[in-house]
Amino acid sequence: MKKIWIWLVLAAAVFIGYQQWQQHQTPPAQPSRPSVQAPAVGSGNAGEPAEKILQTAFERQQSDIQIQGSGIVSKTLPDDNKGSRHQRFILKLSSGQTLLVAHNIDLAPKIERLKKGDKVEFYGEYEWSERGGVIHWTHHDPKGRHPDGWLKHNGVMYQ
Repeated sequence: MKKIWIWLVLAAAVFIGYQQWQQHQTPPAQPSRPSVQAPAVGSGNAGEPAEKILQTAFERQQSDIQIQGSGIVSKTLPDDNKGSRHQRFILKLSSGQTLLVAHNIDLAPKIERLKKGDKVEFYGEYEWSERGGVIHWTHHDPKGRHPDGWLKHNGVMYQ
């Protein structure tokens, strides 16, 4: 009978020790950046419009937001040819906020004849910047690790 009690106490000690060890192996919760998940604009979703989501993200200095929206080209910029090549232009949203669009033209076709005043629709990732933010990942991901983005100009999809 004494051996049974010893085995029970030993088993309980091992069980308790294992539970405590397992709790210490769990990584501590990382403080995370608040995120805003954007609904697809025009999809019939009753969520906030893209302009509101982007304004909130700008005010809170948030990034990594996958979003769909549109704006008017306020300025075209020279292509960035350092590293991966990017077509660059500034979009002005109906809210007045401006966004730099950095469209990877090594992975997607360039929008030819883009000019000030043109409407461009986008689906890409928003990154905060002091000037209003950047939209990038407006192309397909050949490695399939990121949602495919796109630009739409004059009815033509650039992906």
